[in-house]
Amino acid sequence: MNPELRAAILSAVDENFDEQIAYTQKLVSFASQRAEEFAIQDFLYNDYAARGFKMDRFEMDEAALTAHEGGSPFSAEHSRAPIVVGIHHPREETGHSLILQHHVDVVPVGPLDMWEHDPYGGEIVGDRMYGRGSGDMKAGAAANVFALEALKRIGLQPAATVYLQSVVEEESTGNGAMQTFLRGYTADAALIPEPEDNMLVRANAGVLWFEVEVRGIPVHVREMGEGANAIDAAYRVISSLRELEKKWNSEKASHRGFEDIDHPINMNIGIIEGGDWGSSVPAWCKFQVRISIYAGDKAQPKLREITDHISRFARGDRFLAQNPPRVTQNGFNAEGYYLEPGSEAEETLARAHVGAFGEPLKTFTTPAYLDARVFALYNGIPTLCYGPISRNIHGFDEYVSLDSVRSVTKAMALFIAEWCGTEPLKP
Repeated sequence: MNPELRAAILSAVDENFDEQIAYTQKLVSFASQRAEEFAIQDFLYNDYAARGFKMDRFEMDEAALTAHEGGSPFSAEHSRAPIVVGIHHPREETGHSLILQHHVDVVPVGPLDMWEHDPYGGEIVGDRMYGRGSGDMKAGAAANVFALEALKRIGLQPAATVYLQSVVEEESTGNGAMQTFLRGYTADAALIPEPEDNMLVRANAGVLWFEVEVRGIPVHVREMGEGANAIDAAYRVISSLRELEKKWNSEKASHRGFEDIDHPINMNIGIIEGGDWGSSVPAWCKFQVRISIYAGDKAQPKLREITDHISRFARGDRFLAQNPPRVTQNGFNAEGYYLEPGSEAEETLARAHVGAFGEPLKTFTTPAYLDARVFALYNGIPTLCYGPISRNIHGFDEYVSLDSVRSVTKAMALFIAEWCGTEPLKP
């Protein structure tokens, strides 16, 4: 890229950045928790259309998703909000096509009195913009738009097809991104600006969600020895699952990209509920589990390993042997991926990163779920998950660094200009 074009793109991001901040605050203002993303998706549909994109809006295909090996099961909680895609076609296709993707669903905020800042206020203090989803990943959603706007500001547009995808269900199933694949969308590369501390993800973990239900025998507590406490039994199952987690972590040396991660396999008991009365031995207990799996491991065989482990444990437990726990998959059914180094797309991003940050691009492995797995595993294209510094995602007072967002947006705009090529705006 010639120095004059690079300088013009960097300046354009700076000149648009106040508008980008306001746009990000607007996105944060939507309380787009699971199944409540309709309003933000309508906003983005109208916004993309006004910016000149050709528009596509479609719903999830439950049958197609559940039939695909990378799809996750539906439940009553599954979002029915639409997926939105803005499509840019050049006058002449001379560059590489690109998917720019983001998700707009956010996790619950928890007790409001434990936040110092309004979860949906987008409050700015110094370099930080606070709010649920500010980092994960509405700053990235805005960066997708404003990286393209930087080119428009200097009279250019990508000389290749660009698909700007806004999806839901990233935080629970990954079905939104999967549906874009099933819809037929693909490109020469994908770029997803998740909050990745100004780095590129080299590998990520897959994720499984499942629920375990244990039944007990209720009696009055004065006779509790004659009953069976389902909550106590559930704790025994959880302890057994911790042993499986420990075993999987001990195998990290044989999984590329995870060898140097201290604890790559993380199991979380995210929800637990049970019992009906404080003075009755509880007759039931349910708990929900999230556990990661290594890139390269298939989701369903790992789930069978989990269910077999629980069954073996139950057979050795006096009560559970007669009352085996019931396991139900209720969310993620996702494999991880490993990004092979040396692709033209990665080399292009590396140059763009140097142009924006003045330092080499770093890579790392994350033990988290990423929608990038859809494009890497099923589209079979180089998938670049790369984005700004953020803290406390899924926690209280989540925030994103605005200085980081500015530089990442510059890198994205430089990447798009080189990867897609440029042509003058349509007359």
